[in-house]
Amino acid sequence: MTDHPRQDFERFTGPELAAEDDAPAASSGPPDNARLPIGVVLEISGSGSQIAFDLQRINECMADPDPSVALAGQVGSQIKIRVGDAWLLASVRDQRKDRRTEGGIIAHIDFLGEGGEEKLTGRIHGFKRGVTRYPVPGALCYPATTRDLEQIYASDGRASVTIGKVFPTKDIRAGLYIDAMLGKHFALLGSTGTGKSTSAALILHRICEAAPKGHIVMIDPHGEYSAAFRQTGQILDVSNLQMPYWLMNFEEHCEVLLSSSGNERQVDSDILAKCLLAARGRNRLAQTMGKITVDSPIPYLLSDLSNILQDEMGKLDKATSSAPYMRIKGKLDELKADPRYQFLFSGMLVGDTMANFIGKIFRMPGNGKPISIIDVSGVPSDITSTVVAVLSRLVFDFAIWGREEKTRPVLLVCEEAHRYVPNEKNSDGSSVAKILSRIAKEGRKYGISLGLITQRPSDLAEGVLSQCGTIIAMRLNNDRDQAFVKAAMPEGARGFLDSIPALRNRECIICGEGVAIPIRVTFDTLEEHKRPASEDPSFVDLWSRDGGEEELVERVVMRWRSQG
Repeated sequence: MTDHPRQDFERFTGPELAAEDDAPAASSGPPDNARLPIGVVLEISGSGSQIAFDLQRINECMADPDPSVALAGQVGSQIKIRVGDAWLLASVRDQRKDRRTEGGIIAHIDFLGEGGEEKLTGRIHGFKRGVTRYPVPGALCYPATTRDLEQIYASDGRASVTIGKVFPTKDIRAGLYIDAMLGKHFALLGSTGTGKSTSAALILHRICEAAPKGHIVMIDPHGEYSAAFRQTGQILDVSNLQMPYWLMNFEEHCEVLLSSSGNERQVDSDILAKCLLAARGRNRLAQTMGKITVDSPIPYLLSDLSNILQDEMGKLDKATSSAPYMRIKGKLDELKADPRYQFLFSGMLVGDTMANFIGKIFRMPGNGKPISIIDVSGVPSDITSTVVAVLSRLVFDFAIWGREEKTRPVLLVCEEAHRYVPNEKNSDGSSVAKILSRIAKEGRKYGISLGLITQRPSDLAEGVLSQCGTIIAMRLNNDRDQAFVKAAMPEGARGFLDSIPALRNRECIICGEGVAIPIRVTFDTLEEHKRPASEDPSFVDLWSRDGGEEELVERVVMRWRSQG
């Protein structure tokens, strides 16, 4: 290393360019890395450009006490480029050795935004996303300091929640703009074991603290989140959900009551439509309303539907088969008798409880519990997707019919989203996929926000992820998943995306509407009582215990049987 860092830079950029920066460099002691350039712009294009770094300068920066300066020039780090009297902020996407220059590195960068320069300190201020004025080849590049990043990440006055620390800084808080994030949907992605459930709980806890009169509905397929929201949320499962069967529309009735396929299914469907409409029509409410449809959420008696099927079967001539009627009636009787379906098909649910049910699910009024956790782990697997479809459709229909009322916005969070909105290859044409896709495309017009949580983004329906304005990506181990997320991310986040496989647990990349610029965040540690019950079992610990196995098996078998 020479006594004068500028001489190293001159070797690389030429004395003319190096002379442009008149920051004084001490002849002894460490260089002022923040004020000395580390590279020069070689080539410009619309979203990014190519720059050349000086290896000597990057090595000098590595010893800097400011962690942001210490990472300057490395993949995923931020640098700033002087454009007139302003600064342009960029993210380093990749690096390769420049064979033409000894100690030279060629890198591609993505532009993030721009801001003015504070005359006294040289820091960025008044940062805005997007670029209005591009640098020219030959412009000098400098490290972005922690103080610069503080200005960039500082809240601009919009409502926000803080969820962790910005990497690589020690003290800059990472914030999410609530309105921007929820207004255009969000997705939380990460492989199993990366801390995805805890991170989801952290974000929802922060939103609940910021908006204690909110309206959040979370579909929990594994029963993990009940423990996390026992104090601040309404926990609903098969024991207390009491979802009226008559809230299902015709398509959902078909999914539950029809077991046939092909041509037989069309015949069964026509019969069910006719009988279901007649059963709904017997309710006094229907008689006061005039015209109703087979989809109208009008209560009806299961016994009425059964009797109408029986009556219609009695009217058949001998040449017509009664098999379709028998199939539907048999399935209906089976559901009524099965105790596992009592939360849905119970004779007690025939009253007109629609307003109460919606109020309970959507937290209207919230009574200090802004989130409802709907634990569907106890729902029989063959109707789980139908139950999720009914709940999702209620959110959508309520918003549509409540447009005149300026209804409260509702956030619908769907864990294991790839199960409900699968891609074309895995699609079975279920009603839940249709309604969630529709919410993704149209929900924000009606004040519905969708939060998708999944460990397999590549299995999600095409287009659904691209509808999410904010993407929170934790570590993804699968190449297909990484490629899928990269395709959905905005241009400026590419440098961050390459670090997705290298993220540690409880670290993520956030980009999109919910943040000022793409950031890498280390999540806060969540208090024990606010964490979901998703801890991995310790094999060594559990396999070193002994005794009580017989009684344990007996208890499990009893619970197993009592579920029916």
